[in-house]
Formats: sequence, C-alpha cells, structure tokens
Amino acid sequence: MNNTPLYPVIRLHKGKEEAVRRFHPWIFSGAIAYGPEGLQAGDTVTVTDYQDNILGTGFCETESIAVKLLCFENRKIDEWFFLDKIKAAFEVRRTIGLIDNPHTNCYRLIHSEGDGLPGLIVDIYGHTAVVQAQTEGMALHLMEIVRALKLVPDLKLEAIYNKSAEAMRRMGKEDAIEDGYLFGSRSDDPVLENDMRFLVDWENGQKTGFFLDQRDNRALVGRFSQGKTVLNAFGYTGGFSIAALQGGAKRVVTVDASQKAMEAAEANIELNGYAKEDHPCVTADMKDYIKEIGDGEFDVIVLDPPAFAKRHQDRHRGLQGYRFLNAEAIKRIAKGGLLFTFSCSQAVDKATFQGIVTAAAIEAGRKVRILYQLSQPADHPINIFHPEGAYLKGLVLIVD
Repeated sequence: MNNTPLYPVIRLHKGKEEAVRRFHPWIFSGAIAYGPEGLQAGDTVTVTDYQDNILGTGFCETESIAVKLLCFENRKIDEWFFLDKIKAAFEVRRTIGLIDNPHTNCYRLIHSEGDGLPGLIVDIYGHTAVVQAQTEGMALHLMEIVRALKLVPDLKLEAIYNKSAEAMRRMGKEDAIEDGYLFGSRSDDPVLENDMRFLVDWENGQKTGFFLDQRDNRALVGRFSQGKTVLNAFGYTGGFSIAALQGGAKRVVTVDASQKAMEAAEANIELNGYAKEDHPCVTADMKDYIKEIGDGEFDVIVLDPPAFAKRHQDRHRGLQGYRFLNAEAIKRIAKGGLLFTFSCSQAVDKATFQGIVTAAAIEAGRKVRILYQLSQPADHPINIFHPEGAYLKGLVLIVD
C-alpha cells in the first residue's frame, strides 16, 4: 500500500479522526489542525490523522463541511476511480431489478453519499444519463465521469446531459460550465415508470427533470385510488396524478404554482390515455387553493411540497408551512380519507416531521392514524455511516 500522500495534506486535530474511522464522509472545518495555503474549493486532498496516518482522499469544500471524502484510502481520483464506483452502483441497481426492466426505464444510478460519490447525482432516463455535479470537485471532474459512464456497456447510453450550472451558481460560481450535452443529443421518447409514460424535460425541468425518489410512493397512491377523488398538491408534471389514474381514480385534480408544469402534467395525462378535461390541472398557489377546498371534496390528498427548510436557519418558517398545509388538508379531507404527506427537507428529521403533522392533526380536531411511514426508494440508498442521507420522509394518514 502506498503511504506517500498523492495530494496536498490536510491534517486533523487529535481525536477528530474518530468519525472518519467510522466511515463518515464529512470533515468539518473545526476538525482541521493544518492545511496548506492556497487550497480552493474543488481541490483534491489527502486527509491524515494527527500522526500523519492517511485516512482518505476527498474534495475541498468552502463552507462548514471542509472536505467530503470519496474514499477511505490513498487513491488517485481519475476516470478509473469513477468507473469502479459507477460499476458498483450499477450492480446495486441490477440487484434491485431496475436494469433491463420492461416496466421501468428511469432510475437514479448515482446518489451522492449513498453511492460513495458525495456531490454527484446521475439519473438515467431511457438511454440518456443526466449528470448533476453539486460540488466544485465533481464539476472539475465532469469529463472523467462522462468517460467512466461511457465505459459501462450495459448502460447502453446514447446521450449524457450536464445539469450542473444551477448548483454551481448557487455556490457563487458564475463561470460554471453551462448545461448541455457532453455526449449525444436529446431524445423525445417518453420514459416508463411502472408502465406509466412520462415526457421528461431534463433540460429545463426541476432537479434532473423528474422526481424519481417518489416512484414507490406513487405506486402506493395508485393502490388506494380505485373509485376515489384525488388531489395532487404541488403536482409538478403529474407523477402522482398518473399513478392515481392508473389505479382507477374517478377524478384527479393536479395543482401547482407553475403554469409550465401544469402544461406538462396535461401532456402526461393525455399521453397515458386520459382526458385532461376530466382531470383538471390548476395553476395556483397551494396555500391559497387549499383553503377553498370544500369539506369532503377529496378522498385522497397528496401533499408533496418543495423543501420548505433547505437550511437549518429556515427550519422554523419551514415547519410552520408544513403545519399549515397539513392542518388544512386534514380539516377538509373526506371522512375515512387518506392523506399522503411528505417532506424532502434535510433540515427536518423524521421525528420532527411527524411531530409537526401531529400538531396539525390536533389543530384540525380530527382523529388521525398513521398507516404507513414512507421514505426514499432503493435507488436512493442511504449510507449507514451517513444518516443525513435519509432526506425523504412521508406518512400515510387515515382521517376519521
């Protein structure tokens, strides 16, 4: 084993190596005893303990998380490193039945820390990979990542699209590489999820174009929609709506503040053989719309809002938003109705989310029971040493 550091060395204070030895990939600035001058965000570094024993290799960050580790060894970070990681992630997706699946051809291939590549998202839509670098280190290695993806023949890729510019600009990098195709060109073919068909706009849509993390939860909504009236709040391009219709819902209303999203939802409704006139898509602010719902108008309500609390300093305001929406939904849902309620805010943990929904139920004054506790699907794995990766929380409530 090579004990000569391959990159500039960051040395930790005595005792601060314990989390790293337990395979947590984040190193906070307060743990660092020494680092060479001139390091910038995105630089590759070797991390050692106070006795200069090598702990791992990672990318520098600019905020309180000073380094995100890519591996717990002294290793060169190149396309062969990325190829090893991508192949391992691909085999996991094969194990869970997402490769060559005749019913579903869109899934997450790389889920950041969950697949040992902090700051990298790769989503597969048919034969197109959408790559999102969320750290400068990953952005600097984009072409190596692309070359590695092309070296996995079973992926059968015809195009790779970079969707990293927005994340880079959020970090203040105005000179970020622009979004665009790094290989191949656009396909307009619909993708399949559990035999539902969707048109995905990864070029202009939110995230990588579709919320793949709700696949299993959409299927569950479908199971309980037979003969029901369904409200899909914050419906985006209609994923939950199509699932409800596929499950036999008699009427589905989709609501989102984005007119463009509602136009896409209408297109997806028609693509799956349903009449958009019978299942309206409404452009409205959900905080206003929910107050106008008639009592008992809906048997099933899906609340899947954007992250109200992206950062800990937004937490209080975000919790108030969750409480308001859930209280209004519980007040108005039909007797015996099912409320599917979610939070994707990393700053809100599972216990806190359940507590705020409980407070909403108390405010609404109705009897509520939890039927299911939901999370993210298997292609969004949670590194057991990095519990912060469990970001998606959901509850299915029955309201008496």
